[in-house]
Amino acid sequence: MKLYVCWGTFSTPRPGGHPCANAYHALKDAGHDPEVIKSYGFAPLPGVFNQTRGRREVQELTGNRWVPTLLLDDGTVIDDSHAIVEWARANPA
Repeated sequence: MKLYVCWGTFSTPRPGGHPCANAYHALKDAGHDPEVIKSYGFAPLPGVFNQTRGRREVQELTGNRWVPTLLLDDGTVIDDSHAIVEWARANPA
């Protein structure tokens, strides 16, 4: 499985936590060990600012450049931190 994140998976002072870190920690807490693909950039900016491999792959998978995005080994794509957290809780390793 691959987890596309913006720049990191560490905790931040952001209220509610950072979406990428929330998704990562939910997967780890559920016993998964995702390959983390850092996808630098900022999704609302034009494509020229989002040309990292990760952002291009996310756009191909979802039609948008927003992360976190989870790609399961069977090709299933789960987009959005809340959906990834829910999936992790429902699918422990």
